[in-house]
Amino acid sequence: MTLLEKIKKGENKTVEFKEKLPSNDSIIKTVISFSNTSGGLLIIGVKDNGEIIGIDNEDIFALQDKISSIIFDNCYPNIIPEIYTTNIDGKLLLVIEIFRGNLLPYYVKNEGKNNGTYLRIGATNRKAGFDNILELERQRRNISFDEEVDYEFEFETLNLNPLRSQFISINKNLDIDKMINLKLVKIENNKIYPSKALLILLGCYENVRIKCSRFKGKTMDIFLDRKEYDSDIFSQLKNAENFILNHINLRAEINGLQRKDIPEIPIEAIREALINAFVHRDYSNLGRDIKLGIYDDIVNIVSPGSFPNSIVEEDILNGRSEIRNRVIARIFKELGYIEQWGSGIKRIKSFCINSGLKEPLIRETNDFVDVEFFRLVDFNDLVEESFSGQIGGQIGGQIGGQINISQNQKEILNYIIKNPKITRTELSKNLNINPSAIQKHLDKLKSEGIIKRIGKTKGYWEIILDINN
Repeated sequence: MTLLEKIKKGENKTVEFKEKLPSNDSIIKTVISFSNTSGGLLIIGVKDNGEIIGIDNEDIFALQDKISSIIFDNCYPNIIPEIYTTNIDGKLLLVIEIFRGNLLPYYVKNEGKNNGTYLRIGATNRKAGFDNILELERQRRNISFDEEVDYEFEFETLNLNPLRSQFISINKNLDIDKMINLKLVKIENNKIYPSKALLILLGCYENVRIKCSRFKGKTMDIFLDRKEYDSDIFSQLKNAENFILNHINLRAEINGLQRKDIPEIPIEAIREALINAFVHRDYSNLGRDIKLGIYDDIVNIVSPGSFPNSIVEEDILNGRSEIRNRVIARIFKELGYIEQWGSGIKRIKSFCINSGLKEPLIRETNDFVDVEFFRLVDFNDLVEESFSGQIGGQIGGQIGGQINISQNQKEILNYIIKNPKITRTELSKNLNINPSAIQKHLDKLKSEGIIKRIGKTKGYWEIILDINN
């Protein structure tokens, strides 16, 4: 990507604009933030909105020497920038290029490590907290958070059955030797200690959870359903997947005598996104968990932690793999949840595009990773459009004329298309309408030839009027 292309994209994790040379303090914080994160460009001669205005070319060499001195005198460990000029459309720009360092953490010399360490979060420079500094130190030592041993938990008190059952399902044993090899435990002075990875997999930490919500409409104003799962990771993964399937549309395919429900968003894409959230999220911050939100227009999965500091969004989308939780990732690979490193994002997009959906949006937003699946047109919209005038359908013969249904009946249809097995009691609860009124609405829809009931107690509803014709 050329410098002009980067400017057009605007300020972000690796690019910052200044109209003129900023204060010494501003330069120092930006340089340190870039060094501790993914590197970056401080471009002088560009407005915040990306307008290129250039700088005076007088004493440009003196200006470069001044910047070098500011960085050398105030940053520790030493940071060596590349400072150069470039000309775009006849306007001179001064570029200070900073590379990610390997002596992390970098900080303001006279403020010390605890108070003077900064990170690049989105397009801003932020003071690092204690947990951030510990993570930078781990990165310098080339170890991950989940590799560390947690001495506060007694190994003997842990219930290993959820993890062992996963290995048994693929005909593998999980004995102590295997756990040592996978870095799930460590033996010191003849005592077994669990790694943080083992405790995360078993759901022992309070932030190892996922909060799932189904909202009415396209905002978070009204809840229709919400669940919170905090058991072992594998159970959470399955529960979250089921939560999504219970709240998105299904379509039926009949193959011989078999009826198969197919979700509007490919289950493979959903599963891949959930696995990525659990495997690659930041577990070091105990105050954050995974959020799953289902709206009328999107399914949104938000996991704590930005992309790993050594890479940027473009790298991730191009298939580059940088693993934050090495032990957890290895366990998921061993169990067959991960097929190939770096293929997840491409697979998610491919599954959706091949199903006729809009390409999902996967982005780094501040210190979160946000995945948005775009749903098909909401069924209420289809009903509104299809029943607004003269329609016809093949229901044991041609019918035609004006079919009038109420808003409540449209909402009932919406729930039925999402979950054909939904009961009258569930409809009553979701719509806050008494069961007898629900029955009247259902009778109306049946009499109009729009739906029919297949089976009795354990049956399901079927939409028999093709609203697209």
